[in-house]
Amino acid sequence: MYILRCSDGSFYTGSTTNLERRLIEHQNGMGANYTKKRLPVELVYFEEYDRIDQAFYREKQVQGWSHKKKQALIDGRIEKLHEYAECSNETHYKKHKS
Repeated sequence: MYILRCSDGSFYTGSTTNLERRLIEHQNGMGANYTKKRLPVELVYFEEYDRIDQAFYREKQVQGWSHKKKQALIDGRIEKLHEYAECSNETHYKKHKS
């Protein structure tokens, strides 16, 4: 599982069996449509797994995270992941801050 920072500051999360080859594909516009439009990209984080299905599962988990939560993972601020996972919409905020 890997995370790329795109030229617009957004993150792209993916998984592959060959990270080096996949990065070359992304940089040459042969990766995902998302990254093609946001070149160049930079590898900012990766995790290794023994099986691709485990990496794919983790990819889908991280894809659902906010930009702020992904940045905490990239920065190694693991203690912030739970905090950034909490809902911060107005209804939740009022309910838990009263």
